[in-house]
Amino acid sequence: MENLAPALDAPVDYGVTAEVRAPQNLYALKDKDTFIVADQFGDIAGQGDGLFHNDTRILSFYRLSLGGRAPSLLSAAVAHDNVFFTCNSTNQALPYPGERMGPPGVLHIERKRFLWEERLYERIRCVNYSRDTVLLPMAIEFDADFHDMFEVRGTQRAKRGIKGPPHIDGRRVAYSYIGLDGVERASFISFSHAPFRLGAHKAEFMFSLQAEGETELYIEIGVTNGHVPSRERFRDAAARARWDMRSRRRHGARLHSSGRLFNEWLGKSRSDLALLTTRMETGPYPYAGIPWFSTAFGRDAIITAWQILWFEPSLAKGVLRYLAAHQAQERSAFRDSAPGKIMHETRKGEMPAMGEVPFGRYYGGVDTTPLFVALAGAYQARTGDDKLIDELWPALQRAMHWIENDGDSDGDGLIDYARGQDSGLSNQGWKDSEDSVFHADGRYPSGPIALVEVQGYAFAAYRGMARLAERRGEIGQAAIWRQKAERLREKVEALFWMEERGFYGIAVDGQGQLCRVLSSNPGHLLFCGLPSPERARKVSDQLLSANFNSGWGVRTLATGEARFNPISYHNGSVWPHDTALCVMGLSQYGERDGVVKLTADLFETASRMAMRLPELFCGFPRSPGEPPVAYPVACLPQAWAAGSVFMMLQACLGITIDANRGEISLVDPRLPIGIDRLRVEHLRVGTAAVDLIFERQGERVAVRAEGDVPLNIRSKPSWD
Repeated sequence: MENLAPALDAPVDYGVTAEVRAPQNLYALKDKDTFIVADQFGDIAGQGDGLFHNDTRILSFYRLSLGGRAPSLLSAAVAHDNVFFTCNSTNQALPYPGERMGPPGVLHIERKRFLWEERLYERIRCVNYSRDTVLLPMAIEFDADFHDMFEVRGTQRAKRGIKGPPHIDGRRVAYSYIGLDGVERASFISFSHAPFRLGAHKAEFMFSLQAEGETELYIEIGVTNGHVPSRERFRDAAARARWDMRSRRRHGARLHSSGRLFNEWLGKSRSDLALLTTRMETGPYPYAGIPWFSTAFGRDAIITAWQILWFEPSLAKGVLRYLAAHQAQERSAFRDSAPGKIMHETRKGEMPAMGEVPFGRYYGGVDTTPLFVALAGAYQARTGDDKLIDELWPALQRAMHWIENDGDSDGDGLIDYARGQDSGLSNQGWKDSEDSVFHADGRYPSGPIALVEVQGYAFAAYRGMARLAERRGEIGQAAIWRQKAERLREKVEALFWMEERGFYGIAVDGQGQLCRVLSSNPGHLLFCGLPSPERARKVSDQLLSANFNSGWGVRTLATGEARFNPISYHNGSVWPHDTALCVMGLSQYGERDGVVKLTADLFETASRMAMRLPELFCGFPRSPGEPPVAYPVACLPQAWAAGSVFMMLQACLGITIDANRGEISLVDPRLPIGIDRLRVEHLRVGTAAVDLIFERQGERVAVRAEGDVPLNIRSKPSWD
């Protein structure tokens, strides 16, 4: 790279450091396929930090200094609506001309930024609160490495494209890179004020602040050259970004409780979902999480849409339409694809485009296809939207063909997986790390592997398709799918149940041997309604025991099992979405006290994590006065972590909405601990709308409806 100002750049290594930052100390913003991750100062200097566009890092280093020193931090926060990041800081001692040093703590430095139309807007405001004029030397250092997301995550490349020399003019630096895929990528950094010195990696300014005076510097960074940054551009774009976020948050019913902190959790979770949701041609689609998974994933989006389906079904519609449009049409061992299979992940960077990794469009998820079908059935029941089902019917039929044929690779009647090539995922359920499936003695199983929860998803898919087929008048086909659901139920009960442990094993391996391990996976089986009530009760008791329940949520693996590790990714950690699915499963089998208790546990976790649940956290047991232990590289925000509160609230309320019957069912409704009143406003049921008011009255919860939708309130669940 051309270095036009070596004296300015010499002290800094503009490659990223080896530091891995804790997610709680990072702050993320997103707009469409552009997102930024920076530290509490607003700086980019860590391993996973950066401004990314289409899975490419277009800003890899970004640091503000005053007089050669970092400011002293006062506060940092992302606004509740996720539009603005703001850092407040003050100056350390400043060098004056000569040897005298200016006093510290006399300047207020505010950095405020947001993303709009995939462009970073930043304002640096400096206010002098001293009685004297202050000379403020300010420097901003920057670089763009154009690393693919998989490089940022640690994948080594044998060869890279060509990075051109930076182009510098009076108030702008432009970087360029031509990838091995032949695509030219660019990054433009522009300033409202012309620096008195501008080099390839550093802009230097000298501001003179009168007593009680202030100055503002505006910066814009993006993949295209724009106008000169200004106050007017900043304000106009900020207003548009805020209006757009508000419009995204307004979909679906409104939820409001008597608890201030609980409302904060609901509000922050809804803001996170709005932040992560991207408008596609097919409708809204939730990206999985920032930074590693800010792209379309199949499984994550389906679960997220299901979590909020009861009060906001339009997200499920967008997810179903997008996944149907990207359904596999050909066989590829490299992409783990087969006709009818539903996508696991898609990426837009250079490495997927070159085939260095298979994730440009990758289908290596054994559970996504049955989940897709099951969500379609749940969506129709919730909305009565037969028109969408008619549109999706060919895709649903192709997905069922995959489930009934390719999904059962060895003909034993179970849905299983084995990756096509070593470049693919070795484990293809939601616990997709390499060590997440094993035998009781710690041995890894041989494939193909049939996971217990995937059989539950397939069971739900068969039953969902049977109901949809009946609505279409295809009575014979509906009967076939119902029979297949029952045969699958019998197989699971026969092959996965461990009578001596009162639980289901995690998987059956390629030799037909059961992996006799206690994991959270059977909680998903309860969610799908497969187990008998008697066995469901035994599973529920164990999930609520101290072996699983850490006091903050359900562990992915019970204590005492081989490979248990509370710091692991999948073998003893707590994943909020996993806990939520378990909680919903418990609720569907009539467990009420445990549902309320686990909801309280996760609420207390959120209250110690700024009301934002991460992708996962460590599974250490709860200790008095100590917070939950963060996982070092968890995504934050994460879509299905944000959606967890809404599924757990549904479980507490015991609420089911059947648009085909035009009614709302409530089974022994409860309120979360500490909440005496909850109002659900403008809940749509078909063409009607209703407000529901839940109020604690002694030992019971009373429910009142304002609207024309009948309520069916029961004390116990019924099983279909």
